[in-house]
Amino acid sequence: MKKADKKGGPKPTRRKTVVLPDDACPTCGTMMKEARGALRTPVNGEEVSVPAVPHFKCPKCGEQVLAYTQARRFEEDAIALYRKKYGLLSGDDIRAIREHHGLTQAELARLLRLGPNTISRWESGRNVQTAALDVLLRLIRDLPGSLDYLRDHAA
Repeated sequence: MKKADKKGGPKPTRRKTVVLPDDACPTCGTMMKEARGALRTPVNGEEVSVPAVPHFKCPKCGEQVLAYTQARRFEEDAIALYRKKYGLLSGDDIRAIREHHGLTQAELARLLRLGPNTISRWESGRNVQTAALDVLLRLIRDLPGSLDYLRDHAA
């Protein structure tokens, strides 16, 4: 029989807290094993498969877990594969265009009507530009006067 609380209702049951080791599966508690294999992640709405990603896999339930550094590298590799597939400028290419014109990341973002951190994310490989913005970056790189046009018409 459950004990009653002060108001006469049933006393809430306390859950037992279980602390798992760092290398235990968060789903079933089994010790995870190091693995390497293809993993998929969305980039600009498209699933990208990254081969040979190091991660941890549960031998019992199949749960896959990435350490922080593995997850960051996995996302950067997925973006690089996406850029290569669609022929988009790399982060280094974008940085070179910006530096060639003596612009800060914030200045280029303002000219392109983007958020202030967007260029930083593109250059570091944390995000990827759309195809339309890639074309605009190429216009800045390849057509003299396009930057002046943007300066005259940017908000």
